[in-house]
Amino acid sequence: MLVLVAPGQGSQTPGFLTEWLELPGAADRVAAWSDAIGLNLAHYGTKADADEIRDTAVAQPLLVAAGLLSASALGDIGPGAVAGHSVGEITAAALSGVLDDAAALSLVRKRGLAMADAAAITETGMAALLGGDPEVTVPHLEKLGLTPANINGGGQIVAAGTMEQIAALEADKPEGVRRVVPLKVAGAFHTHHMGPAVETLAEAAKALAPADPKVAYVSNKDGKAVASGAEVLERLVGQVANPVRWDLCMETFKELGVTALVELCPGGTLTGLAKRALPGVKTLALKTPADLDAARELIAEHAA
Repeated sequence: MLVLVAPGQGSQTPGFLTEWLELPGAADRVAAWSDAIGLNLAHYGTKADADEIRDTAVAQPLLVAAGLLSASALGDIGPGAVAGHSVGEITAAALSGVLDDAAALSLVRKRGLAMADAAAITETGMAALLGGDPEVTVPHLEKLGLTPANINGGGQIVAAGTMEQIAALEADKPEGVRRVVPLKVAGAFHTHHMGPAVETLAEAAKALAPADPKVAYVSNKDGKAVASGAEVLERLVGQVANPVRWDLCMETFKELGVTALVELCPGGTLTGLAKRALPGVKTLALKTPADLDAARELIAEHAA
């Protein structure tokens, strides 16, 4: 069984979309998306520097566009399940048929702008903790006023909060944590700091007509497979202020009998986590179009 996964914010790098735009029809498709949402995706995916694509309002639509573009380049995929990390859940919603591409890009554009506005209220950030035991780390974070915003499995946790709280964490690491690594994101996502963005997204969601997913949609709120399109949309709205439980998603992959995992562009992060947490599951990350043939072979072997 194949699961198709979409990465979240922080996985983007300057120029990562360049080679994908050389595929037949890709540039025209991205140009149409850009016109629809009022953001030059081709520019940001090919010419913008790291600071420009770190902007939440830019990064989020760029990542969803890259995920959809790379998925379409694979052809008829036939996954048994889909899932996304953070903003990747919107990509997964489109891949599962809950939203069409236009609705997904419209929603992610509004999400990015709303989260950027929320992030501007207070100077906040996120940091990855390397090493440590979650049972020790989580209480320590809470003591410092931080939120375990991403619990990614394999012991990896990302903390989020004010920059003062992040600095306090660097000075007072939980027992067993080797390093605290600040992330290239522009706010404390998946925490109460994103409350204003939830209200904006809830209003935007009223205009959408979600369909029920055609394949198993694994939600990173709690790792559950959600069968209702309305519930998927409701979770997409609330997710911006709630922790990402990618560890529970991977537990569900085990329960579903997943044998292969393909991570859409810009892949790498989620396959790295899967290699540690899902031994025996074959993984492949789509980084450039050169990875497509190997991905198609894996899909042919493991897809439903």
